[in-house]
Amino acid sequence: MEKLKVLVVDDESRMRKLVKDFLVRKDYEVIEAENGEQAIDVFFAKKDIALIILDVMMPKLDGWQVCREIRQYSKVPIIMLTAKGDEKDELLGFELGVDEYISKPFSPKILVARVEAVIRRTTVTGEELVELGGIALDKSAHQVKIDGAEIELSFKEFELLNYFVTNQGVALSREKILNNVWNYDYFGDARTIDTHVKKLRSKMGPKGDYIKTIWGLGYKFEVDA
Repeated sequence: MEKLKVLVVDDESRMRKLVKDFLVRKDYEVIEAENGEQAIDVFFAKKDIALIILDVMMPKLDGWQVCREIRQYSKVPIIMLTAKGDEKDELLGFELGVDEYISKPFSPKILVARVEAVIRRTTVTGEELVELGGIALDKSAHQVKIDGAEIELSFKEFELLNYFVTNQGVALSREKILNNVWNYDYFGDARTIDTHVKKLRSKMGPKGDYIKTIWGLGYKFEVDA
């Protein structure tokens, strides 16, 4: 079986080596880039990158700029590394379609666990096409159609809708949604999940009403009879 390719982008060679050593032990193929411009060049040259580990503070192009550029063309999973612990940065990362957000210093073992969790989450398993209440969700193509018309969703919006559809009729707390869709414990406020739900509802039009707010708890996806 061909090894999954992970692109590690950081201007510190010691950090790249540390991350690479741990990923190689788990049988990943690691490709390195030392700045934002190189990262973009490598990503589009390789075309089969399974996941990107991306530092925020870099010369030439920072992580945010790299993320914006790649997200115009690809929904590849991105894990952001930063020395900052600012919640505003974290929220910006989610707005740009970042899948995980890890502050330095971090445990390499935890990073590898996050990598494996994200790859598991983004690998198609089970039923690939789900149709419910006029919504057709194609997991393999990461495509959503509502009443036959395709709607454009970010990677995280798609994952969120997929989680809602999979758990239709179940009351889901914000914590449970964050732990399953973002796959980590979030200690800030509820703005991250609420912002994504608001955008998702807007893109879904009238079908957005299927996402019910449960005051004081979270949300429930329920198709109207």
